Amino acid sequence: MGDGGSDTGEDPMLDSLICVAGSSIKRSGFIASHSSDERERRVIFVNAGGEELRRQGHSEIEVETDRFFQGGDVLRTDEEVADGGDLPSIYQSARCGNFCYEFRDLPPGDYSVDLHFAEIVYTNGPRGMRVFNVFIQDEKAVSELDVYSIVGANRALQVMNIPVSAGKDGVVSVNFQGVVGSPTVSGICIKQGAPELQLVSSGRDGKSLLCDNCFAPVKLTAAENKAARMSFTAKYEREIRELKAQCQMKQDECYEAWMSLTAANQELEKVRAELDVKFFQNFTLGQAMEKETEKMAKISSKYEHDRRLWVAAIDELERKMKAIKSEHSQLSFEAHQCANSIPGLNQMVTAVQSLVGQYDDLKMKFNEEQERRKKLYNQLLESKGCTGNIRVFCRCRPLNMEEASSRPQTVVEFTDAKDGDLGVLMNGSNKKIYKFDRVYTPKDDQCDVFEDASPVATSVLDGYNVCIFAYGQTGTGKTFTMEGTEQNRGVNYRTLELLFKIAEDRKKTISYDISVSVLEVYNEQVRDLLASSPPAKRLEIKQVSEGVNHVPGVVDMKVENVDEVWNILQTGSNARAVGSNNVNGHSSRSHCMICTVVRAKNLVTGECTRSKLWLVDLAGSERLAKTDVQGERLKEAQSINKSLSALGDVISALATKSSHIPYRNSKLTHLLQDSLGGDSKTLMFVQISPSEHDLGETVSSLNFATRVRGVELGPAKKQSDTTEIQKLKLMLPFCLCQLKCKDDTIRKLEENVQVLEGKTKSKEQFSKSQQDKIIDLENQVELKAELCGHLEKRLSHVYEKMQRKEEACYSFQQKVISFIILATFQRS
Repeated sequence: MGDGGSDTGEDPMLDSLICVAGSSIKRSGFIASHSSDERERRVIFVNAGGEELRRQGHSEIEVETDRFFQGGDVLRTDEEVADGGDLPSIYQSARCGNFCYEFRDLPPGDYSVDLHFAEIVYTNGPRGMRVFNVFIQDEKAVSELDVYSIVGANRALQVMNIPVSAGKDGVVSVNFQGVVGSPTVSGICIKQGAPELQLVSSGRDGKSLLCDNCFAPVKLTAAENKAARMSFTAKYEREIRELKAQCQMKQDECYEAWMSLTAANQELEKVRAELDVKFFQNFTLGQAMEKETEKMAKISSKYEHDRRLWVAAIDELERKMKAIKSEHSQLSFEAHQCANSIPGLNQMVTAVQSLVGQYDDLKMKFNEEQERRKKLYNQLLESKGCTGNIRVFCRCRPLNMEEASSRPQTVVEFTDAKDGDLGVLMNGSNKKIYKFDRVYTPKDDQCDVFEDASPVATSVLDGYNVCIFAYGQTGTGKTFTMEGTEQNRGVNYRTLELLFKIAEDRKKTISYDISVSVLEVYNEQVRDLLASSPPAKRLEIKQVSEGVNHVPGVVDMKVENVDEVWNILQTGSNARAVGSNNVNGHSSRSHCMICTVVRAKNLVTGECTRSKLWLVDLAGSERLAKTDVQGERLKEAQSINKSLSALGDVISALATKSSHIPYRNSKLTHLLQDSLGGDSKTLMFVQISPSEHDLGETVSSLNFATRVRGVELGPAKKQSDTTEIQKLKLMLPFCLCQLKCKDDTIRKLEENVQVLEGKTKSKEQFSKSQQDKIIDLENQVELKAELCGHLEKRLSHVYEKMQRKEEACYSFQQKVISFIILATFQRS
């Protein structure tokens, strides 16, 4: 097969022929033969990568669809193929990649294969290497075929009359698997009978022209044979002329190099002699300089060490002498002042005593004013409902759209709501009055509710533990009262917003550190609503000190402003467990608890407090029969009712002043233990529904709220923060130890000063003599250093000159050796 081209304009196939014996190349597409013998020889004609083709005319052509292949991909183009012959469409499709063809059920015998190619991969792109081997049967191969280099892009090429044979199995295979490059084929034609092998004479060596790959005779025309002989002759003559010219040029260069080498050797000998003399002189001088340098280094090192010690000792003595003199002058001045002030000492004592009396009077007045303000503040708290007792506020929601459409009877009356009275219609005409600290009608908004609750909530900034929780059946507005919406926020957000405002106003006298955590009690388990992933262990409640509980592992977020507070509250609200039942389609199935810890420090008195504010949205309190829940919802409802019952037991125990308060009966009451006791402030919102359908749940909630209101907790107590005191106690032994060490150090320094003062005088004289010697040595070192620098420069110049000559000599030697080798090769 032809591969490559020629720069002389000759036939490109004559420079390199790689083929199978008997095969040939045709640089055009398929042309049907009019000979009946030729038509009868065709056994199978396959359109690789394409469909079946039929052509009627002088010679009927039938091309089968692509169905004998294994593996490979299909390429297609819509561009016309030049010199496509009678079937140009066969070259517009091809099979490429790693594939093979097997033609079975053929009668045993000899066959010939025609392969049809067209370069359609790089039709409009750059020329690429598309060389491959095609293995026919019995390892016969068409090798290193480059379609582009033979016919160019988008043109047809045929490899014709490749001899094959079918054995007893009747199989002829054409294998493109594991070959070099990216093989593609457009058509395969199998014909009966072996191709005729014709020998040609007058080749390069006077014999037949053979294939470069397999040494098989190649069939050439007379014109191709003549052109080949002329091409070979001209090529060899041109190569001979070029070799003669190169040989003469190399001989001239060799002679010139030899002469240059001789001169360079002579110059090199002179340079080497000079270099030896300079090297010996430099070596001798270097040894002398090294000995002198070592001697100077030892002297300089010893002097520098002694000088540093002397300078440090002298500086320390001078500093201490100055301090002693300053202290002595100060004591003398104070002694003179004391002696001068003795006559007026009695007057000073009298004045000081009068000032002390005035101070005692002012202190007494200040304490009286503090007591008066404290009484007024307690009266204000009592008027707002902020005493140590549990305060209960009742809030009734409006009728929803579904209730308003059915027009139910309203069972709640607000005639005396301003006085804290709430009327409930029982069984039609009977009315029962409930008394609370505050009653809110459906028309009261969030601002009204928070205005009454704010004095209790802000008590946490004064060091009191506070608990505010909402109680009631599902759907009565507990979550709305506590959380609210972004447009109409509830008690939680408004409380924290007010805390930051008050803390900002008091920042000159009191510093506050506020942190927030959000928990929920779900099925009697404590869950952290701010945790990004579930904890490895279940959260448990631990007792830090008497009556103070803590949950280790909970996320405690420090907050600086209200924006951070809103993000934290939203995160906790979104993570809360909710569900649906017959009462509410979006019911909270857990108790949501927001814990705000406030650490305060009075910058004037140093008093520290650590107080806690619980904001609790309890789950709905309704009977199981009304909710009609099953499965997981039933378990949730039972857990909710159990925890609310435990809350009722705690309230009853507090009301009867029992010696044992059952806080541990539920995780809810266990968490709220430090905010439901006698030294805290508690506020309860009882949420009710005005609908007659919820009368039973409303009465149950109001009865529970009445019991809560009857609890007497006594006065609240500030929660002092003992953390700072404990830190100071722990630091006290360490400080005493440090003080003792400082005293010992001072005593040793004083002793050292006395010793150094005695040595200073002798050191000063010795220092002066040593300094004079050092100055002389430094002058000698500078002179020798200059001399050494000059010698080093001369040595470097000599060394560079010698190196350049050695490089020139080496290059000449290499040229001479290469020329000698070339001349020897040419003679041989």
